Amino acid sequence: MAKAKTDLVIVESPAKAKTIGKYLGRSYTVKASMGHLRDLPKSKLGIDIEHDFEPDYKPIRGKEALIRELKEAAKESDTVYLATDPDREGEAISWHLKYLLDLNDQKARRVTFNEITKNVVQESIARPREIDQNLVDAQQARRVLDRIVGYELSPLLWKKVRRGLSAGRVQSVATRMVVDREQEIEQFEPEEYWFVDAELRAGGKQLHARLIALDGERVSLSDQAQADAAKARVEQGGFVIRSVKRGEKRKHPAPPFTTSNLQQEASRKLGFTTAKTMQIAQQLYEGVDIEGRGTLGLISYIRTDSVRLSDEAVAAAREAIAARYGAEYVPEKPNVYKGRKSAQDAHEAIRPANIDLRPEEIKASLTKDQFNLYKLVYLRFVACQMADALYETQQEFNRRADALTALPSELQGPTRDLLDRMASLKYEPDTPENDSLVNELADDTVQLINDIEADAHRTKEETDLVVKKPSPRPNQR
Repeated sequence: MAKAKTDLVIVESPAKAKTIGKYLGRSYTVKASMGHLRDLPKSKLGIDIEHDFEPDYKPIRGKEALIRELKEAAKESDTVYLATDPDREGEAISWHLKYLLDLNDQKARRVTFNEITKNVVQESIARPREIDQNLVDAQQARRVLDRIVGYELSPLLWKKVRRGLSAGRVQSVATRMVVDREQEIEQFEPEEYWFVDAELRAGGKQLHARLIALDGERVSLSDQAQADAAKARVEQGGFVIRSVKRGEKRKHPAPPFTTSNLQQEASRKLGFTTAKTMQIAQQLYEGVDIEGRGTLGLISYIRTDSVRLSDEAVAAAREAIAARYGAEYVPEKPNVYKGRKSAQDAHEAIRPANIDLRPEEIKASLTKDQFNLYKLVYLRFVACQMADALYETQQEFNRRADALTALPSELQGPTRDLLDRMASLKYEPDTPENDSLVNELADDTVQLINDIEADAHRTKEETDLVVKKPSPRPNQR
């Protein structure tokens, strides 16, 4: 009796194949390509520069058995769904698979998953499309440029620096950026400036005050003589309160994560390298076995330059915020973020696939690193749809005609409760160092606690330059 045909779904990784297989059932066979199966040869340039830069692709050595296995599975299937990642690289892998498996346009269907959840997987399979040749050509252009530049520059590095180093499209430009920045640093001339500060007590509260004006004119102190003269003026008498200015300063929540933002925050707050961040994020995207729930994809697609969010995700976040923290934590209108003009905006920002899967509730099913990264993504997404944080403005003090300004401020408003929760793993945004505010001040209670100080400072040239290289797929060099 002939074996009943099933449809074949090809993804890139075994972990993703396992998750998707559970969602689709027995009518589908899900296999993994393990990344690229065809690429430019390692032993030669592999590009015909004289004939329109035609690439000479070859099956990757060591993957012959896998190619044969996928060919046999494709022959036994009515339809082959090419479900590689939803980006240019994934589109190119699907294009190579179609060639290697000798599939016609009717049999080869392209599907993409922005997140690995049951609904999204089933909906995507129900709405396949053709391979987007524009995306394929974009990836090929980048790959050809990588090869041409790298093949010419790498031998130079071997000769001048050390064998085994590689240079290419990314490294060459990054090197130029580093050189230009280093020249700026070397040419920078620091400038001196001074502050006159006083520690005061008023209404039982301690305040740090700074001189901002003399005789009604704003001060700018550029040397010690000016600072000493200003300090002497301030020391001539006692302090009284001229006015207390109260108001609100709003701080808008940070946007949801793009790939580069996630890498930077994971490095700053978790100490992760770029490679480690992408490795763990890939695991969360492809699916993790959650106790009592099965294998679930926890976050949306991880390679994106967009801060856009789907209407469904925003609505779910607003509903969850209102239920957990109260209606006052939800802004009147959803927060919408504007991305860079150069952003391709092909995918949503990185967000949790299911807002109901709170990090603490699934912590036992995750590794420590998975939990920390998932919590980082989860809290950033929730916070981005919360109301603005509020700060109270400064108070001004006066000694005769000289003005000093008190510096403290306090975080208030709807985001406070969530930020307290975020603080347990140091996920809170930067806030002013002094967060105590004098609410009641009497005119005759201002006292000088310590000597007035004049301190010198120098402008500094920023020396940090971070150049991030995209994480390559397997066998893509």
